[in-house]
Order: sequence, then C-alpha cells, then structure tokens
Amino acid sequence: MTGFLPLHQAIRNLGRRPLRSLLMLLAGALVSSLFVATSAFVRSLEASHLGNAPEDTAILLSTAADGDIVRSAMSPAVADLVAADVPSIVQVGGVPAASPEIHMGTEIRVTGDGRPRQAFVRGVTERAFLVHGGLSVVEGALPGPGEALVGRLAAAKSDLDPEQLAIGQELQIEGGSFVVSGIFAAPGTTVESEIWVPMSELQGHSQRDDCSVVFVRVGRREDLSDVDLFAKRRLDLEILSVPTDRYYAEMAAYFDPILGLAWSMAILIGIAAATGGANTVVAAVQDRVRELGTLRAIGFRGGAVVLSVLQENLVIGMAGALLGLLLARLMLAQASVSMAMTAFSVDVDPVSALVGLVGMLVISVLSAVPALMRILRLPIAVALKES
Repeated sequence: MTGFLPLHQAIRNLGRRPLRSLLMLLAGALVSSLFVATSAFVRSLEASHLGNAPEDTAILLSTAADGDIVRSAMSPAVADLVAADVPSIVQVGGVPAASPEIHMGTEIRVTGDGRPRQAFVRGVTERAFLVHGGLSVVEGALPGPGEALVGRLAAAKSDLDPEQLAIGQELQIEGGSFVVSGIFAAPGTTVESEIWVPMSELQGHSQRDDCSVVFVRVGRREDLSDVDLFAKRRLDLEILSVPTDRYYAEMAAYFDPILGLAWSMAILIGIAAATGGANTVVAAVQDRVRELGTLRAIGFRGGAVVLSVLQENLVIGMAGALLGLLLARLMLAQASVSMAMTAFSVDVDPVSALVGLVGMLVISVLSAVPALMRILRLPIAVALKES
C-alpha cells in the first residue's frame, strides 16, 4: 500500500483525546492572539506617526529646538513671511496654507474632577484646517472664542472617561476656561489624542507671544525645496525647514527599542510554545506507537504516517490560530494606547492577522518535528511490541 492516510483520519484522531486536544487548542489560541496583538501594536504605533506626515507639507521650527516641536519658539509672523515669499504655497480662498501653531504638553482639569491630567494641547488659527486635511469634525462644531476642539483619543491620553470631554464640558488649560465645542477624528494619526484651542487665547493664558512651529502646505512635494530655501536664506529668523514625513519618521524611530522588546517577548513566547508543543506531540506519539507501527505493517510508508501526524498538529494549531485571531479582534476592538505625549488606536489589520496565522503554522510544524523523526526511525517490529 503506497497511498496516504485520509485527512478525516487525522481529524478523528484528535477527537479520541478531547482533553489534550482542547488544551492544545487553547494554547494555540493564546499564542496566536499574542502574535496578532504584538503585530497590531507595532504597526499601529508606526502608522500613527507616519499618518501625520503628508508628503506636501513642511514644518518650520527653531534651529535651537534640536528637532523638538515642543521646545521650538518663533514669531507667528513667520507664517505670513513664508506665505509672501514662497508662491508655491497652497492658497484656499486667498488664504495661504501656512499655519502658526503652539504645541505644548500641559495639565488640564475637567469639570467635576479636580485632579490635574496630562494632555497635549495645540493652539491653532483657522489656517490649521487648510494644512491638516486629514482632520474632520465628527461631532459638534469648530471652536470659537473660549472653546476647544477635542480629539477622539484625548480622553484616553489623559486617563479620563470620554464623557468628561464630551461637548459642553468645561476644561481648565493654563488657568483659562474652554468649553468643548466639538470632537474631531484624524484616523491613523496621533493628532486624535490632542486638544485644539485658539492660539491667541492660549498665548494669553500661557503668557507667551510666540508660537512653536509653522506648518506649510505646498502644491507638489518638489516645491518643498522652495520652503527650505526660504528658511536657509532668512538667517535672521533662525529657523529650519523639515518635510513632515521625514520629521515623523525620525520621531517613530525613537520607539524602535520598545518595538524590538515587544517582538522579542513574542518570539520568546513562541519558542516556549514550540518547545511545550513538541513535548506534547512526542507524548501523544508515544501513546500511539503500536497504532502507528500497525499502519506501517499493513503497507503505509513512513512518509504517509508522518504526514498524518503532521496533519493532526496543523489542524489543531490552525484552529487555535483562528480562535486566537477572533479573541485578539474582540480584545483590541476600540482599544487605544497612551504613550509619552500621544495616544493611538490599535487596529488589527490583515497583516497582523497574517502574522498570527503564519506564526502558529511555523510553531505547529516545528513542534511536530521531534515526534516525526522518532516515527521515521522507529523499527516496525519494535513499535508492534510496545505496550
């Protein structure tokens, strides 16, 4: 007999030892959900920074800031100067897309909660909405005097209940009062964790007459060289121009050690799962040595028997992977992570799902290798004598 054992034979064998199969299924689901969650965390963190970076936008910041937006300081008049000097800057209704902004990490207080909360606040003018095109108001309206526009993840960033930052709630920022006028979304970016208020009022409350940076949007990416030339020519302003995609890519690189640690932990757990799975499969084969020897004796080749045992491991492993994917999607639905001065949502995308499935596929194969090698090396006569 030279054929292969049918697949239903492997599936039926799993039902003969339901407790062992159930434990292997749950272990596979746990490991798979870990792989999916790790991949989703890594990809969401990277995407949240890169999502802030349209290719047609540059940031003007102070040369003394050492690349830190929060530490940067310059005159708000820079926005008008660059708009007058660089013709390639986008104009909307005659208004240039050059946005002076204040970026600051500060403490806020909300109505009914006297505890100070950490938040990232951005002081803006109407021009900000000409530059940051990915932002949309999903509830309420744009802010007017004494009002604030709150990102969907601002509550998570400040460890608050979303109701505490709902429309109509009052915030205390830098000693000033602001009423929430609207909620905005900027999917896939860290901007969603911010609170936006009128720049002039934030200047007054924080006792400063400068701004942090100026965001500039041009018609084509090639036109960013004109903005860079302006910054280099105006030595009196002491500013530099950085394309936003480059700036936020460098910001994302700061988190590489954290991402490396997350992957290292996932890999170590995967190795532990493969080792534990190998012991389980070896024990399962040991209990069935006479059965496997009988299959060899009636004419099935060693490769056919090995393939059948591998099929069993793959079936239970991939079933666990699918269960783990479902668990990960349920656990991470609407999940967000607060890190440093930002927060971002964790999304399970197709790549993260694929990582979980492929990870469990590799573990299922590797964990079966010791048992499969034993099957191939075991003489038929010795197998038939096993009790």
